[in-house]
Amino acid sequence: MRDFVYQELFELGEDPTPYRLLTTDFVRVEKIGGRELLVVEREGLARLSQAALRDVNFLFRPGHLAKLRGILEDPEASDNDRFVAMTELRNAVISAQGQLPSCQDTGTATVFAKKGQSVWTGYDDESALAEGIFRSYQEENLRYSQLAPLSMFEEKNTGTNLPAQIDIVAAPGGEYRFLFLAKGGGSANKSFLYQETKARLNEKALVQFLNEKLFTLGTAACPPYHLAVVIGGTSAEATLKAVKLASAGYLDGLPTTGNAEGRAFRDLEWEERVQRLAWDSRIGAQFGGKYFVHDVRVIRLPRHAASCPIGIGVSCSADRNIKAKITRDGIFLEQLETRPDHFVPGHESLSMAPAVTIDLNRPMPEILKELSRYPIKTRLSLNGSLIVARDVAHARIQQMLDEGKPMPEYLKKHPIYYAGPAKTPAGMASGSFGPTTAGRMDSYVEAFMAKGGSLIMLAKGNRSSVVKEACRKYGGFYLGSIGGPAAILASEHILKVETVDFEELGMEAVRRIEVKDFPAFIVMDDKGNDFFENIRE
Repeated sequence: MRDFVYQELFELGEDPTPYRLLTTDFVRVEKIGGRELLVVEREGLARLSQAALRDVNFLFRPGHLAKLRGILEDPEASDNDRFVAMTELRNAVISAQGQLPSCQDTGTATVFAKKGQSVWTGYDDESALAEGIFRSYQEENLRYSQLAPLSMFEEKNTGTNLPAQIDIVAAPGGEYRFLFLAKGGGSANKSFLYQETKARLNEKALVQFLNEKLFTLGTAACPPYHLAVVIGGTSAEATLKAVKLASAGYLDGLPTTGNAEGRAFRDLEWEERVQRLAWDSRIGAQFGGKYFVHDVRVIRLPRHAASCPIGIGVSCSADRNIKAKITRDGIFLEQLETRPDHFVPGHESLSMAPAVTIDLNRPMPEILKELSRYPIKTRLSLNGSLIVARDVAHARIQQMLDEGKPMPEYLKKHPIYYAGPAKTPAGMASGSFGPTTAGRMDSYVEAFMAKGGSLIMLAKGNRSSVVKEACRKYGGFYLGSIGGPAAILASEHILKVETVDFEELGMEAVRRIEVKDFPAFIVMDDKGNDFFENIRE
């Protein structure tokens, strides 16, 4: 019989995270039965989560910003890579002012916590953390995205961005440690689980598998990505949890070798190989090039002999992850970058051909005729009116068509922008207002174009062949907008916002916006050409 040996699964090293002191209030040390306990008052947890969700929606880690700057300095980066990177850096500067969040999809609030055995609260920790999240979303210019199911098919926005995902586990020691995330729907939707077998665990098979699956990520979740690949896991849910933690940088301190007891480890060689696969794909930072990913984490986990789960996921260009801790010295929050302008070079460092200016305040046939003159990949500068509508509004309009009602005139006269804004700060024309994932509207395109609507669409990400065929058949266009920089779009490119239909839908209402020099690319044209033709569906 072997002797018992306990192996911690995630054997993390020292935490190098820079922290700032949030407060020394609400924390004290008490002796009970000869044992020192760290006592944390409820308000301490609430203030911590409130501050975390505020900071993470407006600020970034310096390491993330440094990687964006690195794209500008890499001679192998494409012009489109550099354009996206520069836009995201300038977006970070505007977001850091604390009025416009970096992305309009201010995410599902997620908390992963390790509560030391010598930490005492005496109340419902999840409730306290949720209260702080509630305060942050109520008081800041953030968006409510959580839908409560009233029945199997009927839903209602909670109006608070609750519920949050809160997971608290027991841990040894006398500290309370946290990872907070604001996870947008676009990047969350690019989390994949594959139930594989031992046959996948050889070099040739694994390279083939990963190369194939990289293409399924597409660009809808706003690259450049922080990509995580987890191979193995004691269960499917354990694999996907490790994917989320790895994509947030939480598992960076793992050892780089395994052992006979089954500890998790990072495989640095495979991280380099997968990064090279991603760069060689030429998908690039949304519109072709090298920087499909910033970096890659490949984590190897133990597994059941009959199962080999593989998980893949990303943290997008709105890389919203922040650590925190509570110790006897106070409540601490990871120090994010408050001066991102240090990472932004002068505009003269970005040399590109000028964009083609498109006047949207003309009859639709004239706009279509002008767009038809230019090839895919052409960079545009849009000026004029756009109609804004996304999932729920599309469903409403489809229902109207099914009932024999006419296509709304606003969808015939104006291009449609798939988006949903965050709250509008006082004195501003718009809240953060970046594009949403185009693919969610693919099923409506054929029916809408057949009725003369949606002939010019603007959103983010690659689309299906159904949309390409509809554009060819009806003379339509799909224009790609940069996913991620929602603050700069609101600050510099959106002049006016007004609701024109379905006001009761709130964030999902149909709006008309006036834009100036709004950046876009021709992705699909009226001839059946597709910028992302090399990306497998």
